[in-house]
Amino acid sequence: MKSRKKIKIGLALGSGGAKGLSHIGVIKVLEKNNISIDYVAGSSIGALVGGAYAATKDIRKIEKVVLDADLRKAFSLIDPALRSGLIGGKKVKDFIESQTKEKKIEDLLIPFSVVATDLKNGESVIIKKGDAAQAIRASISFPLVFKPIKIKKRVLGDGGLSLPVPVRVVKEMGADVVIAVNLDSNYFDRRNVREKLGFYGVASNSLNILRFHLAENNTKEADVTILPKTGNISWSKFIKGKDVIASGEKAAKRKINHLKRVIEES
Repeated sequence: MKSRKKIKIGLALGSGGAKGLSHIGVIKVLEKNNISIDYVAGSSIGALVGGAYAATKDIRKIEKVVLDADLRKAFSLIDPALRSGLIGGKKVKDFIESQTKEKKIEDLLIPFSVVATDLKNGESVIIKKGDAAQAIRASISFPLVFKPIKIKKRVLGDGGLSLPVPVRVVKEMGADVVIAVNLDSNYFDRRNVREKLGFYGVASNSLNILRFHLAENNTKEADVTILPKTGNISWSKFIKGKDVIASGEKAAKRKINHLKRVIEES
């Protein structure tokens, strides 16, 4: 009797700042349901969480790092920059190295790809080998906050600018079933909509509209899309992120039975 081919499962972790802590909750639920991830691709915060998981396969350890964070530790990662961004990023890169065990991408425990954006021409840049911490540092380089990273004559910034949910990247890596985690889906939920739009509101909503549609387009080819309902949260949630992690768990639980059926039928 011919044995059934093992289904390869890929995880595409989206960009979204502090909302990305919900990725931890998603992975916790996948592990609890014995769904093993064969490929991971991440954009921005998705690259940071995904890279740490690909390096350790220990989501509880990653969660502990987040829950143990405080203002003192957060400020210790800030090194002011003079040009191209407020934060130079060397201390952040050192922190990322501590989470990825200073490994190269090709040496991680799970095959991993990082999405960054070429700031000169707008192209998505997919990094599949080399210094994992440097690649992740490039992917999280939010414009004007972090100084961009130069890699092979390219000036690289936040992956969310061009490919916020890297579904196609995971497919190209070889995944049969792709799980996407989209953090840009609920900007316009009723509870988040602004009744009156001032100058800041118009600017903010304009950017959110672009992110909403780009992420929605990215996830069209995903087999299952998980949509954490975090609301519009601030960067301070990197310090107090327990409820954001919980939002990822809730979203994953809502989709887990559907995901199991998709895997079974693949």
